Amino acid sequence: MNELRVDRVKEIQERRALKPPRKKVPPKLAVIDQSGCTGCEACIIFCPVDCIEIVPGVEHVQLQQVVEVDLERCIGCALCAKYCPWDTIVMLPHQEALNQSSNLTLKSVCGQKTVENISSS
Repeated sequence: MNELRVDRVKEIQERRALKPPRKKVPPKLAVIDQSGCTGCEACIIFCPVDCIEIVPGVEHVQLQQVVEVDLERCIGCALCAKYCPWDTIVMLPHQEALNQSSNLTLKSVCGQKTVENISSS
């Protein structure tokens, strides 16, 4: 089970590396509160720069998925926040988003391991 998760996380990281960086730093960034995210993927559909990724669950890779915003690519358009049916996406000032994202991401909420930690388990 961990091997499948490691492969999926590596795939996400490889895709992110291929995407071009944004040209301008936006005043606000989208941050998803993972304690309320259901993984419905509505935000992915509306994101014009494809900066929202599916993150597989810890124990049940396909069943516990949620989504996370790549803050390096977010342009701050707020479409994801507008169309989130669960209102779990907030637009925060740039620096606050960078500070808060570590408290609101799946890794912090669920105590998820990084790819390196999963590989060594």
